[in-house]
Amino acid sequence: MSLNKSQQPQSSVGDVDDEKLQEHRRLANVVKGVHADLRKKYRQNEGDLNKIWKEHCQNGRLLTKYADAMHHLATDHWAQLPQHRITWCQEVALDFFQRGGLQQVLDKEKRRQFHIAKEEIPKQSGCDTKPSLAQNCDAAVASPAAAAPAAAAAAISPIVDQTAKNPAYIQNPATVGMESRRQSLDTVTLPFRGKIRLLDVGSCFNPFLQFDEFLAVGIDISPAKPSVYCCDFLHLETQEPFQVAPDTLDTFLSNLKSPIEKLPECSFHVVVFSLLLEYFPSPYQRWLCCQKAHKLLMINGLLLIVSPDSHQQHRNAAMVKSWKRAIESMGFNRYRYVKLEHLHCMAFRKIKNAADDDEVNSIVGDIHPDMLYIPQDSNELETGSEQSFMHDIFSVDNEEFFRKTINELPIDLSDDEDST
Repeated sequence: MSLNKSQQPQSSVGDVDDEKLQEHRRLANVVKGVHADLRKKYRQNEGDLNKIWKEHCQNGRLLTKYADAMHHLATDHWAQLPQHRITWCQEVALDFFQRGGLQQVLDKEKRRQFHIAKEEIPKQSGCDTKPSLAQNCDAAVASPAAAAPAAAAAAISPIVDQTAKNPAYIQNPATVGMESRRQSLDTVTLPFRGKIRLLDVGSCFNPFLQFDEFLAVGIDISPAKPSVYCCDFLHLETQEPFQVAPDTLDTFLSNLKSPIEKLPECSFHVVVFSLLLEYFPSPYQRWLCCQKAHKLLMINGLLLIVSPDSHQQHRNAAMVKSWKRAIESMGFNRYRYVKLEHLHCMAFRKIKNAADDDEVNSIVGDIHPDMLYIPQDSNELETGSEQSFMHDIFSVDNEEFFRKTINELPIDLSDDEDST
């Protein structure tokens, strides 16, 4: 007896779903197994981090298998629904550079600096700050030279302050011109023109190529597509910034050759770490990656970090706060943060170059690399065999979860704490 028409599609759909689920699990097994194995080796041989990473990068067969798995997960499974991580990065970049986001940030900073200067001038000029004399203080701000010529002028005019430190600054017009040119080439200014130069680190298939607004450069230790350059970002060398016109820099970045071993500093408007930092078994490696991103970005450029987490926002709030403090210590300010269902999405704006502040990119005070931790760094259960680890990840208890999220980021590569 044959099945009626209403029964046939249901059986067919069920078979397809089961096959897709099995393939989805197989691919995720590959990805999570690599992550777990790296963390296991790091815990067992913490002093040999460079050796562990070097051996990992030389394991061509494993890297190819990993890249293929990530590529198919992203394009065949996660792409079934809107690509939250990709579209989030796209929207944040466009909002910031082309839709007034940077202008709003700069305007806010000007207002803050004005209020700081307004508070400092009365103190430097000896003006009493009691309410009864508030009008006198306002007068000092309106006419600083009359109240305190030297102190007020220094507070209001950075040029005067710079001249005091270096008299040759104003005496040599060529010096002024060089400084202005350097700033214009190292700093994102408004109005923004041209394409957004974007470096996608750990990009197995360079998804940002699909957007005309970007000049996208994808790099990975094992590219899955020819459009991605081979590059070990941890060991990428940075060069002095290219003092060239933007279109010349665009041409240079459009004609890179694989493998990439060096890139000029202050070359990119955006650096993307999408599901990247969790790949590394050590917080110190994540720290180095953020430092390098800082060097490669122009001032006012954005570092976009997408990190997996299926828990509620408050579950790992301490981790997010720790990351914020660590990354901001390098010369960034957090511009935006969003918790999606399976992801933390963070945008940081570069506010200064390393040379502008001796503390930038330094380990000082209570700021240290271990602040860039992930929950798996202290998960002792992963020290067991990889097979046991994978079995726990895809236990029967998690079956319904995977069925519901088959087209999304599954347990988002962060290895659910209850499963590992």
